[in-house]
Amino acid sequence: MNTLAYGLLGLVARTPSSGYDLMLQLQPYWQAKHSQIYPLLAKLEQEGYMQFTRVHQTDRPDKKVYSITDKGEIALKMWLEEPTAEPVVRDELVLKAYCLQLTDEKAAHAMFRERIDHCREQAQMFEHIMKEMEQQTEGHPDHPDHPAFSDYILLSWGCRRMQEDMKWCEWVLELLQKRKKE
Repeated sequence: MNTLAYGLLGLVARTPSSGYDLMLQLQPYWQAKHSQIYPLLAKLEQEGYMQFTRVHQTDRPDKKVYSITDKGEIALKMWLEEPTAEPVVRDELVLKAYCLQLTDEKAAHAMFRERIDHCREQAQMFEHIMKEMEQQTEGHPDHPDHPAFSDYILLSWGCRRMQEDMKWCEWVLELLQKRKKE
């Protein structure tokens, strides 16, 4: 199984979900398309790692709500004990930064300003969700025994990552200002 398969198992182990719900849950942490998720869900179900119940809907086609099986839980636990692979960086901005000397000043500035705007929006969204979580949950979600602990630390990771990306982009923009002065 691939990493996405284990991720889907982990998500349904916490909360039975439809394919669409799983796609939404993954978005902040893992880029996966509809065309990847649905065939993988079918494969996991065929191989006995997941099962589904069909939920009747009147205004649209019935949906499948997936849950993990005992076999899936065993596989997920085994995967969690394996060493984690090195992180993979696939960020188009990083690749464009490598070629930055080939673009004009206006395009270079726009590239980094757009990323700052994107990161600001994402960080604000993560912060908002974290504040709501803190207000809605009993106890402190930053405690490892709290049921929302995993969500809380991942939201914090996302927020911190966006803040660091903004700092880096601002630093690059400062360096690009030197181009004008020289």
